[in-house]
Amino acid sequence: MSSALAPDGTDVRTRIDQFLADAGLVSQKPNVVPLTGDASDRRYFRVLMQDAPSQVLSVHSGALEFSRSPFVNVARLLDAMRLPVPRILGHSDELGILALEDLGDVTLQAHLGAASADEHTALYREAVSLIWDMQHRAREHASEDYVPFGISFDVAKLTWELEYFTKHFLEAYRGARVTDPQRAALADEFAAITEELSSEPRVLCHRDYHSRNLMYHRGRLHIIDFQDARMGPDTYDLVSLLRDSYVDFDTAQVEGLIAWFLAQRGASEADDRDFRRRFDLMALQRNLKALGTFGFQTTSRHNPVYIQYIPRTLAYVRDNLSRYPRFGNLRDLLAEHLLELR
Repeated sequence: MSSALAPDGTDVRTRIDQFLADAGLVSQKPNVVPLTGDASDRRYFRVLMQDAPSQVLSVHSGALEFSRSPFVNVARLLDAMRLPVPRILGHSDELGILALEDLGDVTLQAHLGAASADEHTALYREAVSLIWDMQHRAREHASEDYVPFGISFDVAKLTWELEYFTKHFLEAYRGARVTDPQRAALADEFAAITEELSSEPRVLCHRDYHSRNLMYHRGRLHIIDFQDARMGPDTYDLVSLLRDSYVDFDTAQVEGLIAWFLAQRGASEADDRDFRRRFDLMALQRNLKALGTFGFQTTSRHNPVYIQYIPRTLAYVRDNLSRYPRFGNLRDLLAEHLLELR
C-alpha cells in the first residue's frame, strides 16, 4: 500500500479506513472528521463512534516505526513521571497511523477566552507547576532508554535556530539584504548568547510548551506535542509559556508566575535575580527562533496563518533588547532591517 499523500487526501482516507477495519471499529459506524493541523507534516482526524469513546488519529506522511518513534518514547517517559499526557490506543506502522486518546478541542489558549481573571491565574499556575513537575521528576527517570536524555540544546542547536531566524525571517520573509560584515557581526552576537545558554545547568524541557500545546480536558491541563523534548536550560519551558506568541501577558502576570515557579523550587533572593536575567536571555533566543518559524511557514510552506503572531513576538524581542545594555549592538544590527526594533 502506498504511503504517499495524494493531493486530494484520497490515500489518507484509504489508510484510515484500513486502520479502522484492522482495529475492529467498523461496527461502531465511525465518522472521521479532519482536525486543524500544526506546523508539522502530520495530519489529524477525530474518529467519532457510536458506542465507544472518540479517538484522534495522527496520520504521518509515510510509514511509522512505532518502537523507535520519539513521540512514543517521550509519551512513555512522561507517563512514568505521572504527567498528564494522552494515552496511546493503537498504531499501524505500515499505514503510518497512531491512535490517541481524544482530549477534545479546547486548548489553554482557547479556554482563556471563557475564563475569569481568577480562572486565568489558576490555569497558568497549573501550567507552571507542570513545568516544575517535569523538571524535578525527570531526575528519577534519567536513562539512556529515553530519547530526551541523550539530546540537548547545545551551542550547535541554539546557533542553528538563530541562523534559521536570519534565513527565513530576516532574509526570506522581510527581504533583508544582510551584508557579509553584518552577518559576521550577527554571528558574534549570537555566539555570546548561545554559549551562555548552553553552559547553564540542564533539565528536561518539553521544547514547545505554550498555550496551544496544553489541552483543557476534564477540568485539568494535559500536555501534547512533546516529541521534541530534550535537555536544556531551566528557563526554557517557562519562557515558552510566558513569552508565548499566541497570548498577551502584562508585566504583573509574568512576574507573578515567575515568582510562583521560583517559590516551588525554593529559590533564594539572589537566585531569583539571576533567574530573571537568564529568563530574558532565553526569551530573546526563543522569540527570534519563533520568528524564523513564522517566516518559514509563510514563505516556504505558503501558510500565512502565523503572520498575525509576528507583531507580538517582535514586541517581545524589542523589549528584551532594550532592557539590557549588552544587547545594544545586536539591536542596532537587527534594527537596520526591522523598523519595529528602532
